[in-house]
Amino acid sequence: MTLYIDPPQWPGHGRMWSHLVSDVSFEELHAFAASIGAPSRAFDGDHYDLPSERYADAVAAGAVEIGSKELVRRITEAGLRRPKRRGERRAVADPAARG
Repeated sequence: MTLYIDPPQWPGHGRMWSHLVSDVSFEELHAFAASIGAPSRAFDGDHYDLPSERYADAVAAGAVEIGSKELVRRITEAGLRRPKRRGERRAVADPAARG
């Protein structure tokens, strides 16, 4: 099982965020996220949004640190990228809801 995380460089609601992904399956991604205590509401279509203070937890649990472009390349090649629909926003919607 290999999960990937990019650096917490995405601003939103006064915090910095990372993206956690799998290049194998959403089942693998959901299981890993649950194992580190990420709430299901942090799932954003094809990744989990994790606040910077949870980054070390994900890495300690085995997530591999990679750059954002590489992260997108891997999930795209795996067929797991779900592009936003026109007008859809993939921003962090509620900072209190993200854990």
